[in-house]
Amino acid sequence: MTAVIEGLYKQGKIELLHPPPELPEGRVRVIVIAEQRPQSTLRLMTFGMFPGDTSTLEDFKEAQWHGDQEWDDAHGQ
Repeated sequence: MTAVIEGLYKQGKIELLHPPPELPEGRVRVIVIAEQRPQSTLRLMTFGMFPGDTSTLEDFKEAQWHGDQEWDDAHGQ
């Protein structure tokens, strides 16, 4: 009988998430699937991108970040 069982590989050890059904012992073959972290993509906000948006260009200028003087003073910049 052959069974596919999910598990985790961590620091050289394999931990099965559940025991094999009706399989007391047997040989194994292991395929390690590397988990990929989702890459964050830069997403810019653009004028009118939201339905029903009543934002104006002035709203964007007001929200634009121009640095933080308090942080600059504290870190010598």
